Amino acid sequence: MDWTALEPVIWLVLGVIFAVAEGLTVQLVSIWFAIGAAVTAVAAAFTGLSPTGQFWLFLAVSAVLLVATRPLVKRGKTVPTNADRVIGQVGIVQEGIDNDLEQGRVKVDGLSWSARTADGRPLPEGTRVRVLRIEGAKVIVEPCQAPEQP
Repeated sequence: MDWTALEPVIWLVLGVIFAVAEGLTVQLVSIWFAIGAAVTAVAAAFTGLSPTGQFWLFLAVSAVLLVATRPLVKRGKTVPTNADRVIGQVGIVQEGIDNDLEQGRVKVDGLSWSARTADGRPLPEGTRVRVLRIEGAKVIVEPCQAPEQP
């Protein structure tokens, strides 16, 4: 069997595999390899490039694309959501917070949130807390210090 005739097909199959992986991850992880494989498939089909040359062409094209475009992709800004406005706000524990039992609710800015404490200690209902951050659909809180009396 003449494997040289199948080389472009093999590179195209690899390109499709990389493209499918990219579609599943949506993280711009393998798009450079998909394009590198496609370019190599074209080169293998229209030139007499050896398998070793094809491999190095694939690596070179993929590396150049990665180096040239990765900084542009990484530059994307985090878009704040409306939920971010609760960070730093003070709320009241509605349901006692216990990280080990994965329970607890806090009312902040008129909304009820699932809550966990930053340091892992439980907090009883009625405790005033400050929102430190949001992780998924949970707010991470710490108890507020009572203001000092003059």
